[in-house]
Amino acid sequence: MGNPAMILLRGVFTLLLAMLCEPSMAFAEDGSTLYLERCAVCHGADAKGTGPLAQKSNPPTPDLTSATFKARLSDYPGVIVSSVILRPNGNLIPKTLRENGITLPAHTWTDKELRDLNEYMTHLILKN
Repeated sequence: MGNPAMILLRGVFTLLLAMLCEPSMAFAEDGSTLYLERCAVCHGADAKGTGPLAQKSNPPTPDLTSATFKARLSDYPGVIVSSVILRPNGNLIPKTLRENGITLPAHTWTDKELRDLNEYMTHLILKN
């Protein structure tokens, strides 16, 4: 038997990858809405890290259209969804929003929303 946390983590990533492989016909509208409501305040409408709070976070919000991030997205297609779920920077996102008087209501992500956001953001990132 392996480490239970690692087994769980592998299971989560397997599920995420399976979700990403199932296309959503309405991703453009649904993914765009989710992105603009929940992500653009930092990442900007263009995903270039140009949102109003981009320079107020520490570290500053990255340009998701950079060659480095595009390579990461190519190597690891689940990077967008895992970033939303696991928040590798711990409390960075809520802290930046809170310190700047921004409140986002709590949100329980559905599989469809994660898929739609991933498809929308992937398209947005790769077209820039």
